Amino acid sequence: MSEPLLVRLGRIDRRWIFLAMALSIIVPMLLKVRFPEIPQPMARATFEAIERVPEGSRVLIAFDYDPASQGELQPMANAIVHHCASRGHKMVFMTLWPFGGPLAERTIDDILLAYHPGYKYGIDYAELGFQPGNEGVVKLMSTNIPKQFPTDKRGTPLAQVPLLADLADTTGFKLVVSISAGYPGAKEWVQYANGPAPEAFTFVSGTTGVQAAQLLPYYPAQMEGMLLAVKGAAEYETIVEEKYPPPQHPERIGDGRVRMGPQLVAHVLMIVLIVLGNLSMAAGRTRGGMR
Repeated sequence: MSEPLLVRLGRIDRRWIFLAMALSIIVPMLLKVRFPEIPQPMARATFEAIERVPEGSRVLIAFDYDPASQGELQPMANAIVHHCASRGHKMVFMTLWPFGGPLAERTIDDILLAYHPGYKYGIDYAELGFQPGNEGVVKLMSTNIPKQFPTDKRGTPLAQVPLLADLADTTGFKLVVSISAGYPGAKEWVQYANGPAPEAFTFVSGTTGVQAAQLLPYYPAQMEGMLLAVKGAAEYETIVEEKYPPPQHPERIGDGRVRMGPQLVAHVLMIVLIVLGNLSMAAGRTRGGMR
């Protein structure tokens, strides 16, 4: 008497399972499959917080991560910069991480200048770059930015950069964004950036899944918006693209959704395998009992 299919599935060579899992990741990556995303409250809160900032405001965007975390954080950085530029905000870029500068440069080239070519350095955007000091940098910026950054990234004194000439401290910004992979990052901005003027600006962050637990206690009081890992980036992209569709290269504001494709397919496959494994085990026990 032949064995039922479910019983035979329980003895399948595990190499077939490894192959199926590999294909579930590789194929969606190659095809750049994008599934619809339903934005959740945190992603909507982030979008709405940025929307409430008056058009043309001066904002600070801190790229507090390095290439090891760009898979999670670069998609949200791209979408945030496009969102801010679509609102006409004047952006000041900086980083608390030594390798965050090139990532900011990439976003400036691929998103800001590609989608919004009218942006001029020194007038519509500027770069402060990196300085060591971790949370010490944030503390000093809360009271005296020119002391912490005597020049911009290009070596020009702040007084000679129109966008930065009257910038005294962090209260000179209407919005502060930290795209954060850990220490120093969003937590340090929450704790030290406001200085003597609490709630002087709107603060939102994007973070890796690993750091999320450290930041959740600050949401939504001190932190009005928070994007959690690739899932949060994909949800936020959906909202931004709906209201501010990119004029070209739409895939650059869809990378989070592209990265969610392999995750979704692989998780569905994993659930199917778990269900089949349990059914196979139950069928084997039933067949053994009948004997």
